[in-house]
Amino acid sequence: MNQNYSPAAQLKPQQRQQIALRVLTKQETISGMAEEERVSRKFLYKQGHIAQNALTLAFEKPKAEKEVLFYLPVTQKWLSQLILALILTCHSSYRGVVELLRDLFDYPISIGTVHNQVGEAVQKARKINQSEDLSPIEASLLDEIFQGNRPVLAGVDARSTYCFLLEEAEHRDEDTWGYYLLEAEERGLNPEYTIADGGKGIRAGQRAAWGDKPCHGDLWHIFNQGEALCRHLTQKAQGTTTRRMELESLMEKAKMKGEGHKFSFKLGRARQAEEKALKIASEVKTLFYWLRLDILSLAGPVHKERMELMDFIISELKIREEGSYKGIKVFRKALSKQGSTLLAFSAVLDQKLQEIAQVFDTSLYLVRSVCLLAKHKTSSVDYWREWNRLHHLLPNKFHLILEAVSEAMATTPRTSSLVENLNSRLRNYFFLRKQLGSGYLDLLRFFLNHRTFMRSRHPERVGKSPAELMTGQEHPHWLELLGFERFQKA
Repeated sequence: MNQNYSPAAQLKPQQRQQIALRVLTKQETISGMAEEERVSRKFLYKQGHIAQNALTLAFEKPKAEKEVLFYLPVTQKWLSQLILALILTCHSSYRGVVELLRDLFDYPISIGTVHNQVGEAVQKARKINQSEDLSPIEASLLDEIFQGNRPVLAGVDARSTYCFLLEEAEHRDEDTWGYYLLEAEERGLNPEYTIADGGKGIRAGQRAAWGDKPCHGDLWHIFNQGEALCRHLTQKAQGTTTRRMELESLMEKAKMKGEGHKFSFKLGRARQAEEKALKIASEVKTLFYWLRLDILSLAGPVHKERMELMDFIISELKIREEGSYKGIKVFRKALSKQGSTLLAFSAVLDQKLQEIAQVFDTSLYLVRSVCLLAKHKTSSVDYWREWNRLHHLLPNKFHLILEAVSEAMATTPRTSSLVENLNSRLRNYFFLRKQLGSGYLDLLRFFLNHRTFMRSRHPERVGKSPAELMTGQEHPHWLELLGFERFQKA
């Protein structure tokens, strides 16, 4: 039968609409309608889908790209804050700002205009920086970062991440560090102690400015040095294995020619070298991880015991240092020189645990046992076995002691890694400029201190700025601090 003469093909558009409406209302069965109209059920379902799609399209909202969301009054003042936001929030270059305003706003400006806008903001930011009270800082982290070959002296509050020092300097010696630390002292900086690496300039400058104020060692750098040593020894061992395998291959070929003795001596020496390299790499790696995971761990033995274990590690490294393993000697000397300062944090923690034991009138042993819970993963059987034991021994005090110990550990920093974190954030700005200048650094310091954290591993920081965390007081948005009025939709 010709399809053009089928009942479905003879239906007019209006008739198809009526059929589609009947399908959508679902007041009749599809089988009954198909029999009545002498069409297939497939045809009826198709008409229903066409009608449903038409209804959906009719009630759909206008496309978002065509809908006017809001009207923005673009004033010179608003453009000024847009320029700052592009540079600070979006890490844009001056030329990038010029191009964006030309392309999106049809508003051509010069690089000099952008520079002047930034200059005005620098003056306001500098005043705010200088007016900040630094007295809440209890532990300060000091380090040096570099832009090209120029040092930038940096100081960060360990608790809030507030950056109180960010200065480009010609030198990083005792006089330079001493000058900037005394300048910060005038704004209230008087930490209980500082944390810094083994740099002579930092420590000499602090002694000149603050006398015998404790300067703890920075574990971040020593950990990096230890990991680099372990990698080097592992690669060296792998090299000896490769050499031994090559000689064995040559030996097999030589045997086929009756010259097996040709490589006997070399192969024997290679096997000895491989055995020695593998042994030293394994032993040094074990010593380093013992150092990292136990001796220098926040949850660990008492300070005196840690010092004894540190001396043992140093003596064991000395046994293994030879001419071909110079890296071991360098690492051992670093530990010997910085050992007491690296472990200074443990004395601070011991004092805090002693105070907790006195407050809760319990033994120091049990308080330290609560501290040592942190060495186990919370998903492990060992953790919960020890948790239950301590809960049984401290039935009415356990949760309070656990909370107090957790707070004590959280407020006992061991590294200046927050300065390295600051360095990584600054790199997004530094790569755009060959020369920094104090004004630009003042503006960056203001911005990083007064912008809020959108996310953080520490929930208490989310939605707050470093300045707010340091002072405990809220402050206006950073643009409002610079004198701008932020746009708000009506």
